[in-house]
Amino acid sequence: MSAIEITKESLDEIKGFIELQHKDKLNPILEKLYPADIAELFNDINLDHAVYISTLLDPQKKVDVLTELDSDTKLSFLKGYSNSEIAKEFFNYLDSDDAADILNAMGPEQSKEILQLIEDRDHSKNISSLLKFPENTAGALMAKELIKVKRNWTVKQCTEEIRQQAEDVSKVYTAYVVDEYDELVGWVSLKAILLNKESSKVDQIFNDNIIFENTHTSGEEVANTMQKYNLVALPIVDTFNRLVGRVTFDDVLDYVKDEAEKDYQMLSGITESVESSDSVWLNTRARIPWLIIGLFGGIASSLVIGNFEKELVDNVQLALFMPLIMAMAGNVGVQSSSIVVQGLANNSISNAGLWKALGKELAVAFINGLVCSALLMGYGYIFGNSSVIMITVSIALFSVILLAAIIGTTVPLTLDKLKIDPALATGPFITTSNDLIGLFLYFLIGNAILG
Repeated sequence: MSAIEITKESLDEIKGFIELQHKDKLNPILEKLYPADIAELFNDINLDHAVYISTLLDPQKKVDVLTELDSDTKLSFLKGYSNSEIAKEFFNYLDSDDAADILNAMGPEQSKEILQLIEDRDHSKNISSLLKFPENTAGALMAKELIKVKRNWTVKQCTEEIRQQAEDVSKVYTAYVVDEYDELVGWVSLKAILLNKESSKVDQIFNDNIIFENTHTSGEEVANTMQKYNLVALPIVDTFNRLVGRVTFDDVLDYVKDEAEKDYQMLSGITESVESSDSVWLNTRARIPWLIIGLFGGIASSLVIGNFEKELVDNVQLALFMPLIMAMAGNVGVQSSSIVVQGLANNSISNAGLWKALGKELAVAFINGLVCSALLMGYGYIFGNSSVIMITVSIALFSVILLAAIIGTTVPLTLDKLKIDPALATGPFITTSNDLIGLFLYFLIGNAILG
């Protein structure tokens, strides 16, 4: 927690200090706020005020605030600076992965100019090298800044090199060991370097049991690897096993958060990543595809009902339970698909376990179907509904729950096989399709029993 909590009253006070440019009043407040707190403050003030506050921060804290901003706010904030100022005041201090993320969100011309304006040419090359990797791969997530030592060095050489390399590395967790060809061979802890004699060779004290990933490994696999082995940093190698970067836990945390937001929006039927502050057109474009699918699904449902109009006229009570059948079909489908998508995301469902997952969901659906059908029969008995109608509806409900579970389980598995994001299966797609299929099955069973 920060020493100062930003309340509505304190926010108004800060805005007043900014308007009057009271540096002596603002500086003590900014000193007690963490970068994340200042980033939140930027969401509540205009661009000019945000730029003014940044001029009061020391260079490193200013960069830390920038990295805490969300993507859209970050770009809006940087519009208050020229390309030369962006390169000098921000990119000279940013880690290569954070800088590459910002450039990817900018236009190609602006990105190229900023890279040319960065004073440290090695840093500029490191950033540029990250831009070639596809989005959401280890190469795109990694930072080039790390500590590495050669296996034929002495501890004394290591200490001197680490001291120099650490100037460009914001978080030092361990030192990676490479051979004369820069191929990753292991790691050595800082503790081992401190406790061993200066004349000792790295070859004698390093650990060759190391976990790493390739630059083209997916971000999802990187996150799973780091979670499985409780890693704070994961070395990344190229196709020749040469050490080229590392992914830290904060990079993975940001990736997982972004993916979770995308999946949540997909679950809600939003096809693009949007914020509440985005334009009406962007929000409309993101939402309209699934609404159109839902519209056609509704039209298809009305056609199904129309085809069974005679049955509805002869057995009016069937119409009373149509919303129940559709709601249960949609709910069961979303539940099953959500469990499967979660299992695919955390690798708890493998190719070998597909039938096991399907069998488990069917078993759960069987029990749930029996319970819900029994409750429905009890409701009909208490309120004096026709026993034939209630038997028909209960059998239909049981069948619909089983079918919805099958669809909810198999659709995300099929999408995953086709390399399509299985989160699609948890959104309006599964709800609409289950509504339609459940309604059709309901009338078929009703027609078979009631004639």
